[in-house]
Amino acid sequence: MAVYTDVSEGELEAFLRGYDVGHMLSYKGIAEGSENSNFLLHTSTGSYILTLYEKRVDPGDLPFFLGLMEHLARKGISCPLPVHRRDGEVIGTVAGRRAALITFLEGAWMRRPTVSHCREVGKALAGLHLAGADFPLHRPNALAFEGWRKLWEGSRARAHEVEPGLAEEVDSDFVDLAAAWPGHLPAGVIHADLFPDNVFFLGEELSGLIDFYFACNDLYAYDLATCLNAWCFEKDNAFNLTKGTALLAGYQSVRPLSQAEKDALPVLARGSALRFMLTRLYDWLTIPDGALVQKRDPHEYIRRLRFHRKITSPREYGLA
Repeated sequence: MAVYTDVSEGELEAFLRGYDVGHMLSYKGIAEGSENSNFLLHTSTGSYILTLYEKRVDPGDLPFFLGLMEHLARKGISCPLPVHRRDGEVIGTVAGRRAALITFLEGAWMRRPTVSHCREVGKALAGLHLAGADFPLHRPNALAFEGWRKLWEGSRARAHEVEPGLAEEVDSDFVDLAAAWPGHLPAGVIHADLFPDNVFFLGEELSGLIDFYFACNDLYAYDLATCLNAWCFEKDNAFNLTKGTALLAGYQSVRPLSQAEKDALPVLARGSALRFMLTRLYDWLTIPDGALVQKRDPHEYIRRLRFHRKITSPREYGLA
């Protein structure tokens, strides 16, 4: 569920008076996502997404997130745009939360992505990296290596409750990744969370990218590795080489990888799998059942971690 803060009709009408979007016709909560409260809003001028930023989002990061969306749109990337208020600002307040009104993007996310979808995602990710190269704001990745360590410190003592022996496995991952993590690869603005539910399609055509609330500055190839994890594994956790080949080919058709990036891909994919396993593990162990924050089972990424440990060449991901 992704409605953590309820909004009354009166509160919403008062909020909308700050915008030139006509009068409200209807609104409803959107039961997807995990960080913020989202509502689909219909007014006399069109459809919008109202996002309320919850406690896990730093208000100081909002200019980066919203400014990035505007920057990417100007560069031709299809993504939602924050609607400016009458006073020129893009951030307001409703129901005691910072909030923004975002344009509605047509399309739907693919529950069962095809090879064609994976190829289009690769192209779109590369286009995002190129378009964001001159974005003037900078945001460090809060979920980079040191962020993983903090999550692990809060989870390690109970890791055996998820799987016996998991603590020893992950300790070994940290040792290996600390020794092998690349330091001088091409870097810039990355999406950092380009999972299938953050990419919209109209049929086979990609219609846009959404949810930039993990965007930050980091290695481009790490962002690509995250997409490999998110798009190229099947429900049984088997890696689909055909999908991996298509995603990587799509990316390189727009932004070719350097040899150093190619060589680093197995390490980066393992690190990305560790990052998403740890956030899931931490929430799984620390958030009580019945809480509003969505908990995701960490086992999916435990299996992916074990797959990446065995990879010896980027060719095993489908990299030509």
